[in-house]
Amino acid sequence: MTQPQKPNQKPSGGSSPEQQPGQFRSQRFIFWLLIAAAIFFLLGNPFGPGAGQQISYTEFRQQLEDGNITRVTVEGEQIVGELAEPISVGSGEQAREIEQFVTFLPSFGDEQLLNTLREQGVEVNTRPAPDGAWTSILFALLPFLLLLGVGYFLFRRVRQQGQGMFSIGQSKAELYDREDADTTFDDVAGTEGAKEELQETITFLKNPKRFESLGGEIPKGILLVGPPGTGKTLLARAVAGEAGVPFFSTSGSDFMEMFVGVGASRVRDMFKEAKDAAPSIIFIDELDSVGRQRGAGLGGGNDEREQTLNQLLNEMDGFETTEEVIVMAATNRPDVLDQALLRPGRFDRQITIDAPNKQSRHEILKIHARNKPLSDDVDLEEVARSTPGLSGADLENLLNEAALHAARNDKDEIEKEDIRAARDKIYLGRERQGVVLTDEDKKLIAYHEGGHAVLAATLPHADPIEKVTIVPRGKAMGVTQQIPEREQYIYRREYLLDRLAVMMGGRASEDLVLDTATSGAANDFKQATQMARRMVVELGMSEKLGPVSFGGQQDQVFLGQELAQRKDYSEETGREIDLEIKRIVEEAYERAVTTLKEHRDGLDRLAQRLMDEEEIDGDVVLEILGLEPSEAEAEEVQTDKERDAAAAD
Repeated sequence: MTQPQKPNQKPSGGSSPEQQPGQFRSQRFIFWLLIAAAIFFLLGNPFGPGAGQQISYTEFRQQLEDGNITRVTVEGEQIVGELAEPISVGSGEQAREIEQFVTFLPSFGDEQLLNTLREQGVEVNTRPAPDGAWTSILFALLPFLLLLGVGYFLFRRVRQQGQGMFSIGQSKAELYDREDADTTFDDVAGTEGAKEELQETITFLKNPKRFESLGGEIPKGILLVGPPGTGKTLLARAVAGEAGVPFFSTSGSDFMEMFVGVGASRVRDMFKEAKDAAPSIIFIDELDSVGRQRGAGLGGGNDEREQTLNQLLNEMDGFETTEEVIVMAATNRPDVLDQALLRPGRFDRQITIDAPNKQSRHEILKIHARNKPLSDDVDLEEVARSTPGLSGADLENLLNEAALHAARNDKDEIEKEDIRAARDKIYLGRERQGVVLTDEDKKLIAYHEGGHAVLAATLPHADPIEKVTIVPRGKAMGVTQQIPEREQYIYRREYLLDRLAVMMGGRASEDLVLDTATSGAANDFKQATQMARRMVVELGMSEKLGPVSFGGQQDQVFLGQELAQRKDYSEETGREIDLEIKRIVEEAYERAVTTLKEHRDGLDRLAQRLMDEEEIDGDVVLEILGLEPSEAEAEEVQTDKERDAAAAD
C-alpha cells in the first residue's frame, strides 16, 4: 500500500489566519506592559543606579565636620552626597569603599546642618519631596498587573489551540476537505476485493437519489477488518478521495478521558459536524479501543468507555435514510468488539483485508518504487516472491531500508544486494555487533543450522531454503531461512510433519554429531510443541484421538474470562492429548535423526562450509548435498510462473 500525501492541515503549533490578529494583540499587550514596568523601575525606584550606599546620620555629620563632603542633594528627608575621599563601610569581608552615600534627616531635625554645610563650603542642591503614596500604590499593583497580563496571554493561547477547559467536550476529529483528500484507488494496490465492495459506497455518496428511488439503503456502518499494516486507513482515505466528500478522521482513543461523559460529548459533537457537512464520511481508527465488550472480565468495565460506546451506538442507530453520512471504522481485533456494534443498522458490513498475495505484493512494490531509482538487476516480481507474509506497510519499509542501505554505501541506485540486505534485516533481524565466537561455538552453531538445512533440503514437502547463516542476528545465533514457492492457504498433514522434522533437525544434529545438547533448540521445541498441539486439538490430525476438535488454546483478551470457560474434554482425555502431542514431536525427532544419518557426509561438508563462509545461499546448500530440484517441483514452479503471467495480462 502506498501512503498518501497528507492533506494541508493546520500545524499543531501554529495558528490560522483568523487567530493571528488576536494573538498579535496579546503579544503587544505583554510587550508594552513589560516596557512600562522597566521604565517604572528605572525612573521611580529611589534605590536605582544613581543612589549610593546608605550610611548613618552620625557618620554623615562626622564626614561633614572633617571636610570630606563636596556636594549634597536634599530631597525631602533624604540626603544624597559625594565624598572627596572614599571611606570604608562595613566590616570584615563585606567592607567596601564608597564615593557616594545616602542618609536621612532625623525626625527631630537638625537646625545647625545648613550652617555647617555653608562653613565647610559644600555645594547644596534641593529637590521637592516625591508623592510617596502613589509610589507605594504602583509598587504594590505592579506584580498583580504582570501576573494578570501573563495569565491573559496564556489563556488566549490555550483557547486558540482548542485545549481549554471550555472545549474539552468538543470533537477531536480532523476534517480532510474534499479539495485536500486527493488519495484515490490508484494509490491502493492488493485489495481489489475490498475496493469492489467499497465502490457502491462511493456511488451512493456521489448519487444518493439513485438508491433512494429504488428504496435501497446503503449500509450505515462499514467495518474494515485486517492485520496491522494492510491498508485499512488508506482505503478509507481513498474512498473519501474518490467520492469527493468531507472526511472526518479520528481514533478510538480520542474519545477516552478521565472525566466521565467527555467521550460521549465528543461523539455527539462529531456526528453533528458530519451531519452538517453531509454527504460525508466518519472514519474511526482502532475501533476496538472504545468498542470493546461491555462488562467483560473481572471488575466490570470502565464507566467512561461504556458511556462513550453507548452514545456511539445511539448515534449510529438514530440515522434516518435521508441522512447521507457513512461511518467507517478499522480494527485488527474484531473478536473483542461488542456485539451491539455488529448488528444490522450499525456496522452491518464487514470487509476483510488480508495480507497481500504474491501478485498483490508485486503491485504494491511498484507503487512504492515510483520515486526510488532502481538498478537494472532489481526484479520486483522476484522480490514479491521472496517476501511472503509481508503487509503493504512492511513492503514500504523494505524499500525504505534498501534505500538507506544504498545511501550508506554511497550508491546512486538501489541494487539487488541492498534489497536482500533489507529483507534479511526484516526477517532475521539486525546483525549483532561485538559478538565474539570461539571455534567451538561456531562448530556447534554450524552443525545445528546444518541439521535444519539438511532436513529442509531432503524432505519432499518442506519449503525451499533461501539462506543459511551462523552470523548472530536479532536474538538468534544462527538462522536457516525457508521461503515457500507459492502462497499456501491449506496445509496438508505431510507438510506439517515435514516442518516438525525440520524444527527438530538442530537438536538431532547436535546429538548425532557432537553427542551434546545446547540451548539453541529452545525456540525450536516451543514452536514444534505449539504446532503439534494444534494438529491434535484443532485440526483433528491425531490417529489415536480421531477427527475431533477439543477447543484449542485460544488467547483470552479479558482478565478473568478463562475462569468461566468450561473445558469440553475430561481430565483423562487431556492426558491423552498430552501423550499424543509428545508422540508426534518424538516421532519428528526420530525422523530427523534417521534422515541426518543418511546424509551424514553432506552434513559434515555443509557445516565446514558454514564455518568457513558463515553464510551461504539455498542453491549452494543443494550443490553441497548433491541434490537438484525434482521434476515435479520444477513443473510446479513453472506452473506458478505461468499462472502469475496470466494474471498480470
